[in-house]
Amino acid sequence: MTAAGAATAALAPTLTACGGTTPGGSKKLKLIAADYGDKPANSSKKYWDDLANAFEKEHSGVKVDVEVYSWTEVDKKVADLVAAGKAPDIAQIGAYADFAAAGKLYSVDKMLSIPTQADFITGLVRAGEVHRVQYGLPFVASTRLLFYNKKLFAKAGVAKAPQTWGELQAAAVKLKAAGVKIPFGLPLGPEEAPAETFLWMLGAGGGYTDKNGAYTIASNENVDAFTWLRDELVGKDLVGGLDPARTNRQDVFDAFTRGEVGMLNGHPTLMQQAEGHGIEYEMAPLPGYKGLSTATMGVADWMMAFSQGGNRELAGKFLDFVYTKSNVLRFTGQYNLLPVTESASAAMQGDRAYEKLWQFLAGLQNAHFYPADKTSWAKISSMIKEKIGGTVRKGADPRAVLSEIDREATALEAAK
Repeated sequence: MTAAGAATAALAPTLTACGGTTPGGSKKLKLIAADYGDKPANSSKKYWDDLANAFEKEHSGVKVDVEVYSWTEVDKKVADLVAAGKAPDIAQIGAYADFAAAGKLYSVDKMLSIPTQADFITGLVRAGEVHRVQYGLPFVASTRLLFYNKKLFAKAGVAKAPQTWGELQAAAVKLKAAGVKIPFGLPLGPEEAPAETFLWMLGAGGGYTDKNGAYTIASNENVDAFTWLRDELVGKDLVGGLDPARTNRQDVFDAFTRGEVGMLNGHPTLMQQAEGHGIEYEMAPLPGYKGLSTATMGVADWMMAFSQGGNRELAGKFLDFVYTKSNVLRFTGQYNLLPVTESASAAMQGDRAYEKLWQFLAGLQNAHFYPADKTSWAKISSMIKEKIGGTVRKGADPRAVLSEIDREATALEAAK
């Protein structure tokens, strides 16, 4: 349910903004948000409408205008409005860095109260910074675990979840021998290739960047990860005959809910989908190259406040309201996502109603995130979606593909 890509801000002159003062003298706030629902009955529109109404009751004369769009269109919608000089006061979308670099956003310290700022999980604050100034407000987050089908594991004689890639391959071999259609689901198609890519990089001790933030896409560890996938998983026909480059995340999620997949890497929303189809599953920490992966991948979606309308004070008050513990828990609980504040995380950890999310929550404090602070990331993410699946095809050269992406990333950073 997280954004697949990043919005690209156009550098247009400031014109008329959406927010501001209405003819009647009341203050108006414009919010555009992404829809986390998969049908009208669970659309995020109801959440935002209820939240806006509650805020209006506490602030006489204020009107909050809410528009909710699907993930396939929300980033472009906001970018187009910014380009036309009609930016919303607040947007909840997939990325913020381009807008921050273009000078379009208020910094967080100019808007939020100190208690709200202090409540964010530290790692997520860092992920929202550009040149050490926070512009991106994390909205929701997720981490990943290994999901496996209990009945298929029992049928294949696999006694426990794998902890290493070698054990993962051995389990996949048994699942294949037992007639399981897709022993391991490997989605390197365009829907969410950067996430699946990141998981395997981290499992090998690599990643997109080093500790100083420099791109390391073609590191030996990353090359080793995709060489292993090419030779030991895809090359041994353990992905169900599918072409990972054309296989999207939702493809394998749907196959898992049909009982066709032995195991796959999944985020919290897969729980609800699997349970809705009567699939008996378990979750386990992600296996790594030589042992359980010591690094967890986190994905965050973002909120930001645009400065075009000059609505800094009202936007700040509304965002303080958005990030109250009860409001954060209401949204994350509805969609099986992780809260981004310490207070809501502590409440979730202390409530057995959220027990299934505890494993995901445990990895969030030390999770590694996309380099979303880089304006180059939008283009690099698109390159990964286009090219990374080719690394695991027969005869492919993972180092060549990763080096091509790395060169482009380095060049984009040098050109800033």
